[in-house]
Amino acid sequence: MFSSKKRTVKMSNRKTETDVILIGAGIMSATLGSLLKELVPDWKITVFEKLASAGEESSNEWNNAGTGHAALCELNYTSEKPDGSIDISKAIKVNEQFQDSLQFWSYLVNSNLIRNPQDFIMPLPHMSLVQGKDNVAFLKKRFEAMTNNPLFQGMEFSDDPEKLAKWIPLIMKDRTLDEPIAATRIESGTDVNFGALTRMLFDHLKRKNVTINYKHSVDDIKRTSDGLWELKVRNIESGSAERHTAKFVFIGGGGGSLPLLQKSGIPEGKHIGGFPISGLFMVCNNPEVVAQHHAKVYGKAKVGAPPMSVPHLDTRFIDNKKSLLFGPFAGFSPKFLKTGSMFDLIGSVKPNNVLTMLAAGAKNLSLTKYLIQQVMLSKEKRMEELREFIPNAKSEDWGLLVAGQRVQVIKDTAAGGKGTLQFGTEVVSAADGSVAALLGASPGASTAVSVMLEVIEKCFPQHLKAWEPKIKQMIPSYGISLLKKPELIREIHTSTARTLGLKRELELVK
Repeated sequence: MFSSKKRTVKMSNRKTETDVILIGAGIMSATLGSLLKELVPDWKITVFEKLASAGEESSNEWNNAGTGHAALCELNYTSEKPDGSIDISKAIKVNEQFQDSLQFWSYLVNSNLIRNPQDFIMPLPHMSLVQGKDNVAFLKKRFEAMTNNPLFQGMEFSDDPEKLAKWIPLIMKDRTLDEPIAATRIESGTDVNFGALTRMLFDHLKRKNVTINYKHSVDDIKRTSDGLWELKVRNIESGSAERHTAKFVFIGGGGGSLPLLQKSGIPEGKHIGGFPISGLFMVCNNPEVVAQHHAKVYGKAKVGAPPMSVPHLDTRFIDNKKSLLFGPFAGFSPKFLKTGSMFDLIGSVKPNNVLTMLAAGAKNLSLTKYLIQQVMLSKEKRMEELREFIPNAKSEDWGLLVAGQRVQVIKDTAAGGKGTLQFGTEVVSAADGSVAALLGASPGASTAVSVMLEVIEKCFPQHLKAWEPKIKQMIPSYGISLLKKPELIREIHTSTARTLGLKRELELVK
């Protein structure tokens, strides 16, 4: 039975003021904190995280696919236009954003601020795999469009089963070739352990005197009469509550960002909703099977599936151990976080976004049907989908892993109309730049540096001129279109490969 007694929260009279508060100890807060500590070392930064350690929600290595998203293999970043040509503009943007991350991580390693990059990033080929005449034709056109771009040099295409058997022996073994099959492959892909990287960055921030409070939940946020932001923070262990104020607040709590953005009351946070999508991966730790596959291989999403549900078979490097992940299988849970509440979704519906949410529901009936079907899948049904990638996969070699929770942004847009479901990562900030929240999902962590630079540009425009030289020292391509300076692409690829130990990439660009 449930107790009807309300838990008493002791409110402390102590009020602590700081320059910057970061809510959530994930990759986004870790990145923003690390950037700010390089730009303004004397600023006081405080972090609040409701869990016991850093990187335990969306950033955790077992809660995401670990793909260094550079648009090398993700087919949903390229689309076919009505005239048959391939639009690679989104792929270019995502790739350039990942280059920002590689440059900043290299800066941190070269400055001895973090060490042992092999603990969080490994070189791994990225591949796209399709079957069927039309899909093969699309992939060939995509390959031709991308290889004409200096960002994607080194990509290979093949529709020869013998060559594919050398690239992906586990996938090609015992495969019935009753329709055309083709793949692209590029050596310069990566597998990234975002959980390990997040923990490294928070260890670095702790050494830089950043105050990090674990097991502390931010329950409320409001504007004070003097223009500061006041947070009501609850110590989960003691039950006591404190008040903390800051000039700037970043809400980087993954799916939990939306409720706090709503509590802030800023106009920019109105008419925005969130749609939670859960996920499952199948994991193989059988060394004999794992040894037969060395790549991230992405296929095409099924009709009605959200872009984040593109099936892929991934080699993963976690805690110096190699394993295989397949998925993700989408599902539905009303929680906004894996450790969240069953009332998260209903609690996010407000008078100002209820029509937006209802419109999204009406527009996405096929998505809802797809998610229900995914939830109902048995293990054997999931194995059948896996066997589309690995024809001879055995059930006993594969287990199920519950992945992280994602919350897709719902908003009214000029292009999509009321209640449009957004797929991507989005920054929502107050007009005066005093508060910013990160919403959305993939490509997420891979583009953390680029997205946090966007936060800095939006929220600290008065400092940008003074900060720009340091930003360019950390990220040499900052403010430059790489496509206009192909020689810089080569220089960045070479330097980041050498620093981060990506030997395959270094060999590729010689």
